[in-house]
Amino acid sequence: MARTGDDVRIGIIGLGYWGPNLVRNFASIEGAQLVSVCDADPTRISKVLKEHPGISGTPDAGELISDDSLDALVIVSSAATHYELAGRAMSAGKHVFVEKPLALTAAEGEDLVRVSREKERVLMVGHLLLYHPVVQWIKEYADSGELGDIMYMYSQRLNLGRVRHDENCLWSIGPHDVSVMLYLVGAGPTEVSVHGMDYVQEGIEDVIFCNLKFPDDVIGNLHISWLDPHKERRMTIVGKKKMLVFDDMAPSEKLRIYDKGVDVPDEYLSFAESLTLRSGDVVSPAIAMSEPLRLECLHFIECVRSGTEPLSGGGEGLAVLRVLEAGQKSLEAGGAPITI
Repeated sequence: MARTGDDVRIGIIGLGYWGPNLVRNFASIEGAQLVSVCDADPTRISKVLKEHPGISGTPDAGELISDDSLDALVIVSSAATHYELAGRAMSAGKHVFVEKPLALTAAEGEDLVRVSREKERVLMVGHLLLYHPVVQWIKEYADSGELGDIMYMYSQRLNLGRVRHDENCLWSIGPHDVSVMLYLVGAGPTEVSVHGMDYVQEGIEDVIFCNLKFPDDVIGNLHISWLDPHKERRMTIVGKKKMLVFDDMAPSEKLRIYDKGVDVPDEYLSFAESLTLRSGDVVSPAIAMSEPLRLECLHFIECVRSGTEPLSGGGEGLAVLRVLEAGQKSLEAGGAPITI
């Protein structure tokens, strides 16, 4: 059911590492009204209330879920709580924005999608990179045919630090690049294989190499680590006509287009004469930049108002979750490929 007229009244559950960024955005977006926040740590609540006078705070998530004055809840608590809180919130009539991952199993994700449809509530997952202006530009470029059919992609999301204690790097960082690859290909992978090691904490992998096999012989690879000397946020996409490199750490020229490839004529005399290497210009298009998180929050408010399915809706979140679940099974099986 669409909402029109008054501001969308929002509560936020979870004020840890990422929560304050969502507080900052929803508190400043026209058409949204941040009403209340929740966290088990009272010092976090106090800090937010000082910075944003006029809102209320509580350590009890149930208070926000049962508050009939709230239209939507933003869930930024630990991943283990997403399924329970999102399900309770939608059952109570709330629209829900839940940070990635949607849940911890595909079965839980399927249940949340079912509840959102039955209750006619918006369910949106925080796959932030989908709202990055460069990713949106790449998607339009690929759909236009200028890139040519995608042959393969690989990403590097590396850093030294912010080691998690409750989830490995596949679940913590992997959703970013998995969501983008599924978005660009327009389909989920048919097979997933993952190798990783737990060098810092036993049982929590801090480095993984993930291979994805998509339909039409498209392949993807993710190198993810929080145990690396470099901080990198880079994705390379190789098409039949052009090649793209998206470097999110670059202060400018975040996207470069390489007019490089191998041309094969329709007719040729011999195999040796058939292949021609092409190395043309390198172009960095001008892309208007905005904060991806703000764009994501604006999109959620618009979806609540219009009742439309978000770009990163429940179905999209479930598709990513199925990849993560298959990847975890492969990791536990020593890298054995898992069919989805």
